[in-house]
Amino acid sequence: MTSVTALPKTTAKTRSSLEDTETTKSAAVTEKPKSAENIVEQSAELRDCIEQYGSAKILSTLKKSNQEKALKPYQAELILMQKHLERSKRRLIILFEGRDASGKGGTIRRITRYMNEKHYRVVALGKPSDTARSQWFFQRYVEKFPTGGESVLFDRSWYNRAMVEQVFGFCTPEEYKVFMKGVVGFEKDLVRQGTILIKLYFSVTKSEQAHRFNRRKHDALRQWKLSEVDLQAQDRWDDFTTQKYEMLRRTHSNHAPWTVIRSNNKHDARLNAMRTILNAVPYERGNDNIDYVPDPEIVISGSREVEQMEAVRIRRGKFTN
Repeated sequence: MTSVTALPKTTAKTRSSLEDTETTKSAAVTEKPKSAENIVEQSAELRDCIEQYGSAKILSTLKKSNQEKALKPYQAELILMQKHLERSKRRLIILFEGRDASGKGGTIRRITRYMNEKHYRVVALGKPSDTARSQWFFQRYVEKFPTGGESVLFDRSWYNRAMVEQVFGFCTPEEYKVFMKGVVGFEKDLVRQGTILIKLYFSVTKSEQAHRFNRRKHDALRQWKLSEVDLQAQDRWDDFTTQKYEMLRRTHSNHAPWTVIRSNNKHDARLNAMRTILNAVPYERGNDNIDYVPDPEIVISGSREVEQMEAVRIRRGKFTN
């Protein structure tokens, strides 16, 4: 006698699942386009938003949202880069230099947004104490240096001595002379011992700096960024430009070159700073569909910047930026 295999019983759970599937299919087939009334209602809501916030504000918000999305593939690469540093026990130091309101802080925040907090630090040292002033100048910076597998981002660095301290007289002429004579050798030893050193200078125009200062002055959420030194930055613009030229000319080297980032456009500066950093670390890339080449209109070598500044001085009789 031929045996007959019994079919499995249909449970309530199975029937419910089948019914849900059929319902979903039916809904997908029978779904109708939005009615004219729904479209008008949504249009009215959009008009209310425009009246409340203004079209310019809405467009600006959408633009910023798209810009943040454009950074995400590079932020994902920065995570891969960080993992490479952890595995290889390499040390990474990134210097962020530039005038006040040149976009250093915002760029640092975007770079570190998704990185592992256990393996990076942001260092922004304040005014040195009397004890620190009596020590070797580089000592308080060396104390913050990374260990193997760690990254340290300096929001202003030992180059304070070449710029701010020199302009405002916070160091003596002799202290400045000693620093400028010794910093190249200091960085050469640092790199020779296996540290990856990236030096970024954010370059903003005088008019754009004034615009950002004005925004800080009238925005309660940004007023904390405005310091006494900031308030004098516009008046001392030419002095800062001269010190920028001397710093780039005398401290740009093959082992520790400067990279200048044009930062009037904050998004372009952030994007190209990320590209510059990714290109400086020999990690295995994860995404071949994004552009890793820095925009030559935004990123320029320190030596080229010096050449351009000298050309401007010849034509106009003085530096401008």
